[in-house]
Amino acid sequence: MTNLSLLEKAELYLIKLCVEIPGRRTGSEGNRAATGFFAGVVSALGWRTDCPEFACIDWRQEGADLIVGGERFEALVSPFTLGCVDRAPLALVSMVEELEAADLSDRIVLLFGEIAREQLMPKEFTFFNPDEHKRIVRALEAARPRAIIAATGRNPELAGAAYPFPLIEDGDFHIPSVYVTDVEGVRMARRAGQEVHLAIRASRYEATGCNVIARKGEGAGRRAVLFAHIDAKEGTPGALDNASGVIVLLLLAELLAGYDGGLGIELVAMNGEDYYAASGEKLWLARNEGRFASIALGINLDGVGHRGGRPVYSLYGCAPGLGGQIRQVLAPYPAMIEGGAWYQSDHSLFLAQGIPALALTSQQFGELWSEVAHTAADRPEIVDPAQLTSIAAALRDLLLRIESPN
Repeated sequence: MTNLSLLEKAELYLIKLCVEIPGRRTGSEGNRAATGFFAGVVSALGWRTDCPEFACIDWRQEGADLIVGGERFEALVSPFTLGCVDRAPLALVSMVEELEAADLSDRIVLLFGEIAREQLMPKEFTFFNPDEHKRIVRALEAARPRAIIAATGRNPELAGAAYPFPLIEDGDFHIPSVYVTDVEGVRMARRAGQEVHLAIRASRYEATGCNVIARKGEGAGRRAVLFAHIDAKEGTPGALDNASGVIVLLLLAELLAGYDGGLGIELVAMNGEDYYAASGEKLWLARNEGRFASIALGINLDGVGHRGGRPVYSLYGCAPGLGGQIRQVLAPYPAMIEGGAWYQSDHSLFLAQGIPALALTSQQFGELWSEVAHTAADRPEIVDPAQLTSIAAALRDLLLRIESPN
């Protein structure tokens, strides 16, 4: 591959990560293949490479059977749920107050309406977990239903473009669950009290995953850290979310293969942005405890390179001098434009530590998040490899520019 152009490599990397590797959910064989591929490429380019591991769970499912009052309903298996085979009467709950007053120990419960309007944050997701979500989870565990059926619509802010979306996606939650569309939920609610037959064919497995960190200039007092999450949701090729960002890091690794400047540079293939436990993010934070002040700039790539659109960058907590440097360096790349702030990705790790940050995505971020993200539509065809090479070149120029603090 060494004689290929950057554009050709970008095209090959896209096929490798989205077609040849069978899915990149954290803990899976495909996820380990992806991190191994990234580590192999950057190591061959002379970067010192570290692959710190974390424990996680993998999960497999083979569908579900849901029959209520003799009528079959199409049900999807909630990610990371336990399996079950059960029969019990159907109970209905639409409000958290109803749930808190209920004893559902001999019922299978249908959650619909207000209580199922948005995806619940996992129990141990410490970065963002609204009190209302915690209240619902506590009430479910106290009510002890035999199983849960969630009737959901659309929730792009938390669940991307999925319809229906899984109300529960949590390997630390132990009540079996499936989900159906809100339309099916209305039809099912008419059968309250009737017998439910539910069979969920799913299993959890102990597994491991890793981040991959490639370093240059480790002796420097200041460093720039670049993130792109390498994992993807189950059932999606994850081309924009986020193979494209990973590819930019791989191209940048080649552009800076001979770098020996005074700025430390870390390219991080972050593992777990789309995983319920955020294991890679937590590991990165733990390993950098007490070292955050040395990060001159954090950069995050997520959703870059949408074909037909333009790359968009946004700044967070950058002092005027640094912000001016960034804008000056990116100005010769006329396709790249400055956009508004957004927070649904790993640059939030930098912000929480008071680290100046730069985030890059695509111009149609809102549309892509609500119509493409986390679905089978996130395919290589919607990524423009030429944009990825341009972004990599721009980041190379930026890193060389901020090498000196003056």
